[in-house]
Amino acid sequence: MTQDFFRTVLGDRPVTEMGLTYAHEHIVIDDCYVTAKHPEFLLNDVHKISAELTSFYNSGGRTVVDTMPVNSGRNILKSVQVSENSGVNIIVPTGLHLEIYYPESHWRYTSTEDDLTRLFIADIEEGIDQFDYSGPLVKRTPHKAGLIKLATGDDSFTKHQELIFRAVVNAHRETGAPILTHTNFGRQALEQAQLFEKLGANLQHVVLSHVDRAMDVEYNRAVLEVGVRVEYDSAFRWKKGQPNHTLHLLEELLPEYPEQITMGMDMAKNAYWKSYGGQPGLNYLIETIPDFLKSKGLEEYYQQVFFENPKMLYAFFSPS
Repeated sequence: MTQDFFRTVLGDRPVTEMGLTYAHEHIVIDDCYVTAKHPEFLLNDVHKISAELTSFYNSGGRTVVDTMPVNSGRNILKSVQVSENSGVNIIVPTGLHLEIYYPESHWRYTSTEDDLTRLFIADIEEGIDQFDYSGPLVKRTPHKAGLIKLATGDDSFTKHQELIFRAVVNAHRETGAPILTHTNFGRQALEQAQLFEKLGANLQHVVLSHVDRAMDVEYNRAVLEVGVRVEYDSAFRWKKGQPNHTLHLLEELLPEYPEQITMGMDMAKNAYWKSYGGQPGLNYLIETIPDFLKSKGLEEYYQQVFFENPKMLYAFFSPS
């Protein structure tokens, strides 16, 4: 059974307060292994982040799902600060990102399934470490994770990734926390969905990200048929002269799967943020998607995509 709350960095809130929600964002990415190699991913200026989120709030936005998990740029104290500054609810994850976000010597590779299960549960139920597991001490804050993340790449799952799947589903079933995944351009999305089903995850509270990058309607339909949710975030990414596959998928699939599709911006690069001097800015979906849906006679689905579906997906459920 779905419960009536979602978990933000400032505490649990009734789902009635979720409001307009972006289902996959990058709000804080602090100095870390990956930003040292790719400074375009650095999002750690509290003033600039707060300004962008305040604009989002003033345009009607109320909740964002940050998707940087354990020890890959997560900074819980900065997340709390920008939420307080802007009034926007921020959901942050536990879990693990793609292997490229961590050095080869990282502790993720030597941790057992039980180690990771207990770490994810602690983030959800006790509070996120102030140092994000980067040092010899763990100092838990009162601010808790509201979802669990995992990520896979282009190829078949490795044994290490399968271990992470099991640990994520263990923590999900124990706590009732939702699951969000990264797919590379939608690759392995169907395999992810099928493995979650096999492991006994609550598929109504599992969302696979970036599946619109797979482009193919039939492939997206096959993923949705398993029963998971999908998140589309590339509406602004298709190059001029290209078909906008995100909008095409919305047009084709919203009438069939109105309760399973969510949207976000996935603005992991600072060049996408107006407050960093970039484009198109966080308000892009608010400014463009209603008109697109109306032009296709699909305006009834706007409320579903941005309000009702995130409310169902990101609510905690009664643990098994």
